[in-house]
Amino acid sequence: MNVLLDYLPEFRDGFLGTLAITASAALLALVLGVLIAGFRVSPVPPLRAFGTAWVTVLRNTPLTLLFLVAFFVVPQILFQGASPYVLATLALGFYTSSFVCEAVRSGITTVPLGQAEAARSLGMSFPQTLRLVVLPQATRTVIPPLSSIIIALTKNSAIAGAFGYGELFNVSKLLNDRGYPIAWIFLWTALAYLVITFAVSGLFRLLERRLGVAR
Repeated sequence: MNVLLDYLPEFRDGFLGTLAITASAALLALVLGVLIAGFRVSPVPPLRAFGTAWVTVLRNTPLTLLFLVAFFVVPQILFQGASPYVLATLALGFYTSSFVCEAVRSGITTVPLGQAEAARSLGMSFPQTLRLVVLPQATRTVIPPLSSIIIALTKNSAIAGAFGYGELFNVSKLLNDRGYPIAWIFLWTALAYLVITFAVSGLFRLLERRLGVAR
């Protein structure tokens, strides 16, 4: 208990840092995931090929390697002077987007093909059909797997601490270096992660009830 009370501001900042990186990376992953899922079911072959390559490369690349690229390569090419928060968001968001893409694509395939064909017969373009007809129906199927993906993203955010971003794992490492018992440090860190993951799980359960998702 002493380590929590003595370093409560550090734990608070680490907790808020984890919340921030989780929220921003999740938003980026959702936007990219839905976009790439649209590419994967597109009637345009180059877009389908791009979507397939995106998912294949990112899902089969270790997340730590993506962090190395984000922190040591990206600043040299694109974003010079970018903060660890921005770079960690890019690494986590891009990696998670590949899993979001597959979840959304699976949801799209559950929508009867006749729905899209009827929309196209009414003169809707492919983007309009996807946005107005297919995705609203696919959402109810996609919510449960998205919950697991975002919870996994929350736990993956610990890797950002190894690259200097001030989140929970980074705080626990600093306190361990100062000589505090590692068991107590990890206990409070684990409890903080549990609070976040339970909150994410509760939010998605609420969405499931609102949308009438059947398991």
